[in-house]
Amino acid sequence: MAKGDPKKPKGKMSAYAFFVQTCREEHKKKNPEVPVNFAEFSKKCSERWKTMSGKEKSKFDEMAKADKVRYDREMKDYGPAKGGKKKKDPNGPKRPPSGFFLFCSEFRPKIKSTNPGISIGDVAKKLGEMWNNLNDTKLKEKYEKDVADYKSKGKFDGAKGPAKVARKKVEEEDEEKEEEEEEEEEEEEDE
Repeated sequence: MAKGDPKKPKGKMSAYAFFVQTCREEHKKKNPEVPVNFAEFSKKCSERWKTMSGKEKSKFDEMAKADKVRYDREMKDYGPAKGGKKKKDPNGPKRPPSGFFLFCSEFRPKIKSTNPGISIGDVAKKLGEMWNNLNDTKLKEKYEKDVADYKSKGKFDGAKGPAKVARKKVEEEDEEKEEEEEEEEEEEEDE
């Protein structure tokens, strides 16, 4: 059940927590063999705490203050565990886009123009299908190479030639599919 760093100092206890701890110790001394019913015990402690005067509570307040000093001292000496989550530099550069993202940025406008009113999810599905159906592995490699260039140089020029070739290739594949569908429809009509 232990979560996080086992070397992290134990949390600070409140005055009420010290009071409940004291009550429990008293109960164990009086009735060592009787198991504690937590719900009833907590209710009785709560009622007793509410009826106590400030003078009676001051003993527990002092214990809580001492524990807070201990906790603060231990936390000052404690360094966070290695491998903890690093804080992200807000001024740091963004991660370069993946090959698929570069592909999507080029073909999203075409899909939107050919299918006006298409939902965002459907556009994403269509882009995913196009990426998966992209037979020319060289084109995929080109996008991956663009990402590698971006990482090495810090910039990317996606508007150059091969991207246009990829667009042309996908457009040709779309036209071929449309022609095949039209031919199938004509054959069905002839029958």
